[in-house]
Amino acid sequence: MRTDRLVAILLLLQRRGQVTAAEVARELEVSERTARRDLDALAVAGVPVYSTQGRGGGWRLVGGARTDLSGLTAGEARALFLAAGPASAATPAVKAALRKLVHALPEPFRAQAEAAAASLVTDPRQWGANRAEHPPPRFLDALQDAVIRGVQVRLGYVDGRGTETRRTAHPLGIVAKGPAWYLVAHTETGRRTFRIDRVASADPTDDPVERPEDFDLAGSWREMADEVERRRTPLEIQALCTPHGIGILRIGLGDRLDVGGTVTDGRIEVVIRGRDEYTLAGELAGLVEWLEVTGPPNVRAHLASIGNALVERYR
Repeated sequence: MRTDRLVAILLLLQRRGQVTAAEVARELEVSERTARRDLDALAVAGVPVYSTQGRGGGWRLVGGARTDLSGLTAGEARALFLAAGPASAATPAVKAALRKLVHALPEPFRAQAEAAAASLVTDPRQWGANRAEHPPPRFLDALQDAVIRGVQVRLGYVDGRGTETRRTAHPLGIVAKGPAWYLVAHTETGRRTFRIDRVASADPTDDPVERPEDFDLAGSWREMADEVERRRTPLEIQALCTPHGIGILRIGLGDRLDVGGTVTDGRIEVVIRGRDEYTLAGELAGLVEWLEVTGPPNVRAHLASIGNALVERYR
């Protein structure tokens, strides 16, 4: 808590230019004695603050000195430094910039900032997944630079069938989904998403990007991701699930599960999406203790066939 107060006092000094112990006490809801101790602690720690006595006196920063944390709360600063950890997905340039910011902090704040940077490990692999490394794709930096500078790019792109095409793209943003990186861009055929590991060439131009005024990267990505999921799982089945089985379905099916209302016997209506009838039947066959598929009929027939095969094999 004291570190939070010291950060708050420093920001208060930067914003107001001069403060008294009484003003600090009112702002932070502490006693004047505590406020004076904290102001003294800033000076002892090497922050260039000094006090003047008498009428109109108070505490000031020497020469109006400022830190790079202007406008940040202590919590916001610590959250920022979480991105600088060794397991972070941040680019090397981002990590380097944040490390420089850590070293520029006054001594009272540096320990917590450094602790924040080392407090989080990000492991994007699911349990049981292989340990293959996924280095950033070759043209990631060039495309990110084009997004930031707002310039068009002549893009060479290899599609899923191995066919390479060239087009002019207006880069709008970059999205990381798991180990894959995607470029969201406007093209002559409308808004498109490109897997950056399939980009064969990226040549920035001097022509400015035509960026829609209402474009929102997060919202646009959600729309495209939802459409991809709908195409990947076009089949919908209806089923009834016991209440204590809903949690198991959520774990196994994720966003492919839609939960409805409760029927008269206490079970819950659900809709489950999948790729095809047989694959989905195989996926749900082990959930028979909690789940009854009510339609379509072909999925029920596949489930019955799987059940008969299991009985024949293990009786």
